[in-house]
Amino acid sequence: MTTSSKDTFLRSIHLKRENVPSFLSYPFNLPFLTDFESLDIHPKVTYIIGENGMGKSTFLEAIAVALGFNPEGGTINFSFSTQDTHSELHQFIRLIRGFRKPKDGFFFRAETYYNLATNIDEMDRAPSYSRPIIDSYGGKSLHRLSHGEAFFATFLHRFSGNGLYILDEPEAALSPFRQMAMLSRIHSLIKTNSQFVISTHSPILMAYPDSVIYELTASGIQMKSLEETDHYFYYKEFLNNKERMLRELLADDET
Repeated sequence: MTTSSKDTFLRSIHLKRENVPSFLSYPFNLPFLTDFESLDIHPKVTYIIGENGMGKSTFLEAIAVALGFNPEGGTINFSFSTQDTHSELHQFIRLIRGFRKPKDGFFFRAETYYNLATNIDEMDRAPSYSRPIIDSYGGKSLHRLSHGEAFFATFLHRFSGNGLYILDEPEAALSPFRQMAMLSRIHSLIKTNSQFVISTHSPILMAYPDSVIYELTASGIQMKSLEETDHYFYYKEFLNNKERMLRELLADDET
């Protein structure tokens, strides 16, 4: 992995530990921050994974906001806010960027995507001399599509390449087939000099070969291969040993 490549938009992330007021309060009490100093970002795809509550979304949000994105998602130009709930972590991280600047960028956040779709509709209803914003998302209101179709419309139409894309759980509304299609879309965008930072629970999305996987754990951050992740292990165990797993999962408690 060449994180010092001039072609890399984002090279590394550093925590300004000397400025942290206290590691006893949120978000600084998240386990992965206890000994965190810096993290190298892969030139193509960096995965941030971990169990629920480990701080994946908080970390990704901080990266996105430090890059200038709206906390609830969208491009740099989006400024809507339905509820100010983002943490202050972005104020305490320092981003090391490459020499080249991205021509496109997007912060995709599954949990606030409805708010983004609503904001696009509202802006397109306002008088304007420019073309409708929704044209960049396929031309149809995202609220008129299924959840998964709306997600994929953004990946397919709005992501134009030569960009830096921060994705928080993009698989949330995608079928396994669509997740494989998403993997193919990521590859096509990488071929146009794009870079991704992705938080996900999906072993399918984690399978991109030229990438790095960082797992946030109770004891810090660990670099892993796909096959070493719990996500891969549990899916494989369930599919290969379905009957045994079901017996264990559905067994009546002994009294």
